[in-house]
Amino acid sequence: MSMAVIKQLRQRTGAGILDCKKALDENENNLEAAIDWLRAKGIAKAAKKSGRAATEGTVYSYIHAGGSIGVLVEVNCETDFVTKTDQFQALVSDIAMHIAAAAPTVVSREELSADDIAREREVQKARVLEEGKPEHIAEKIVDGRMGKYFEEVVLLEQKFVKDDSVTVGDLLTNAVATIGENMKVRRFARFVLGEGLEKKVEDFAAEVAAVANG
Repeated sequence: MSMAVIKQLRQRTGAGILDCKKALDENENNLEAAIDWLRAKGIAKAAKKSGRAATEGTVYSYIHAGGSIGVLVEVNCETDFVTKTDQFQALVSDIAMHIAAAAPTVVSREELSADDIAREREVQKARVLEEGKPEHIAEKIVDGRMGKYFEEVVLLEQKFVKDDSVTVGDLLTNAVATIGENMKVRRFARFVLGEGLEKKVEDFAAEVAAVANG
């Protein structure tokens, strides 16, 4: 079962990765049969809503770890009514908390530049060859490692920190199916206290002295 087929099934049904894998397993990797299986289970219904405009929503702020990490996230939905529901607010809170804990860099894979992806692929291939793996299987190993890379940096592909049996994308898709409106994470910003600031010279000197003294 290839990731390309899983991705195609997700795009056509809006179902989560685990549901897509199960559908393909149950239908011998037949894409059309898997789509029918998901529809029969009611899992594909979120796909009908995915093209509808989501112009309402909220910008939510989350502060974690005594003020050392902060997150702003914009989640959109279709109506102001849904914005005020407890279910939508809980979803947004969960997503913000996840961003604080998991530190994604982009919302979706499409936000990564072709250059960034190509650079990461070259790094992973160099690592594989350095490990002594044969050239003829290097690309397959790199494909697997690129999948792990996307899981690390892409919000929607990360395993949800409160339940690693689903991704954040699955969480969102399930909420769309349950609430009945299209919803999207549009953007986010994550702030870490002191990140990017240079340490004072005296602090650095103290650390060097501590290391030197054992």
